Amino acid sequence: MRFLLDTNVLIPLEDSALPLRSNLANFVRLAHAHGHSLVYHPASEEDIAEDKNLVRRDQTLQRLKQYSRLELRPQCPWNDASTRRNDAVDNEILYALSLHAAAALVTEDRGIHDKAKARGLVDRVYTIQTAEDLLLRLHESVSVRLPNIDDVPLYSLTPVLDSPFFDSLREGYSPFNQWFQNKAEEGRHAWVHWHQPGELGGICIYARQDNERITNDFAIDGTGLKLATFKVGETSRGRKVGELFLKAAFQYASTNRIQNIFIHGDEDRHYFLFELLVDFGFERVGFHPGSDGRDAVYLKKHPIVAPDDARPPFEYLRAYFPHFRSDASVEKYVVPIQPQYHEILFPDFRGTVNTQERLFEQDNQAGNAIKMAYLCRAQTKSIKPGDLLFFYRSEDERALTSIGVVESYETLLDAESIVARVKRRTVYTLGEIEDMATKPTKVILFRFVRHLPRTLSLETLLSNQVLNGKPQSITKITHERFETINSLCG
Repeated sequence: MRFLLDTNVLIPLEDSALPLRSNLANFVRLAHAHGHSLVYHPASEEDIAEDKNLVRRDQTLQRLKQYSRLELRPQCPWNDASTRRNDAVDNEILYALSLHAAAALVTEDRGIHDKAKARGLVDRVYTIQTAEDLLLRLHESVSVRLPNIDDVPLYSLTPVLDSPFFDSLREGYSPFNQWFQNKAEEGRHAWVHWHQPGELGGICIYARQDNERITNDFAIDGTGLKLATFKVGETSRGRKVGELFLKAAFQYASTNRIQNIFIHGDEDRHYFLFELLVDFGFERVGFHPGSDGRDAVYLKKHPIVAPDDARPPFEYLRAYFPHFRSDASVEKYVVPIQPQYHEILFPDFRGTVNTQERLFEQDNQAGNAIKMAYLCRAQTKSIKPGDLLFFYRSEDERALTSIGVVESYETLLDAESIVARVKRRTVYTLGEIEDMATKPTKVILFRFVRHLPRTLSLETLLSNQVLNGKPQSITKITHERFETINSLCG
């Protein structure tokens, strides 16, 4: 994209005596970083030549050479002998814009903005702030923050590149070190999990790649997030770090309105990774170009708007996670959960209780996962896969906080069966499970989807008739009450 800079933008950029506005500096940074051209009109040279300060004039004209000058200066039909010099310059610049000499003009001149309206060019004339906003929307991604992983620039990992953690990657791809260094120089980022300070436990290098051809005969349509070098080390196996990386990828894609997520690799060497990906809606679409049929490419469609699809609710979630069905055919339940267990399952929740600093320091493998487990002795028997769970944090927050979707629901009679079913997905210790298992215990496996955009206090729930009282056990709510929740959360 080519931006035409007006004189009143060029002068503060080049006059070191003037304070440089932060949004102007950031606009120029973004333009240079992402390959946008900054050009000026020859008429701006005449504007600058009118400066009575000869030193500043010559300095500014000299510095203009770092920008491209429009090659031609077509005669502007909007000027005549009676047009004032300043207006004539403005008209020339706008006329060049009308001829598509650039995609947009950046100016702080109100008069030019008024003329642009009259000439039907208003959509292509930007202030510095709106130009910066445009490039931020186009290029600057919003990062995600989750406990137990860090988002770091790849170059910061160069000191540990020769560690044994990367040996298997070098074995599978001998130029791995050079590839890593090239990507570091490009400014790529990675999500990392540390087994201990200075020792990597897992890494997922990621990059936004739009309209990318990901196989010989298939290109993604629109925005894309590529996951590369997705590895969990042996020291961190079983801690759900793989799911944690996927959680980061889904949140990143949702926050930045990315429509596709893709990854490639050797299915035989990384069988369990691709099994996990399939469970979250990834599908094989072919093989990576240049891999001689070795690296399969898996793609997950990640639509910005929830698709209209009549498949069963849980299958819908699997295909379109984190989208889920919530129509009247899907049952909804409020699930009370004590604060200590809520903190373990949802360590990234930020409520009114200031527990986050401590939580982000704990190594909480249950909270790493997307697939979780909840145990109780509720009398409810009718919960089905795909039903919605609204978690109510009792005692301190006393509010609805988070949404999950049921994967399975069953009654188990002994501790051994419960442990085998929930594995590492529960908040309960073995002793607590054994105590619960003295009576028939309900086991809900569910997938955590997201936190509510706004927590709903018990007072709000009561006053809006979502609940009739403080929930003591799993409580079914009507679809109409769910719609009230939806409305209250915005």
